[in-house]
Amino acid sequence: MIRPLTQADATEVASLIRVAFATLSAPVSPPPSALLETAGTIASIFAQGGGGAAAERDGRIVGTCIWQQKNGGLYVGRLSVAISARGQGIARALLAAAETEARRRGLPKLLLSTRLVLTDNRHLFASFGFTEVATHAHPGFTEPTFVDLEKPLCENDILRKKR
Repeated sequence: MIRPLTQADATEVASLIRVAFATLSAPVSPPPSALLETAGTIASIFAQGGGGAAAERDGRIVGTCIWQQKNGGLYVGRLSVAISARGQGIARALLAAAETEARRRGLPKLLLSTRLVLTDNRHLFASFGFTEVATHAHPGFTEPTFVDLEKPLCENDILRKKR
């Protein structure tokens, strides 16, 4: 079941994010900032107008993503799925929930970023309609370490929502 996140989920969500990002499919440098998430950092996203979705199974959150309006679209971050629930379509369902939210807000695109070495993530996002638009290097690195991706949403659907 996919449902909206609430402030009450902050502790469980922060824990899931830390575990998911500690078990990435490839080593990354620098270490993911997601490893520093706390209930407080998640709650502050909600306090600033952000939101997100949770995938729930048997009363437990097994997947999550956080979103914020940014750069003319809905930025999706911290997409995380519990190790035991990977490969079951949860990430796709969470991305679909983010797309629904972007359309509800009348936003023309979804945005996200991922590390260049995480080719499985890049393939997942490409299969969901994202294209890579820019690469960047973390501070202190001379070569790119991450990539921004964008998924344009159908303009007709967005215009219909605004009417």
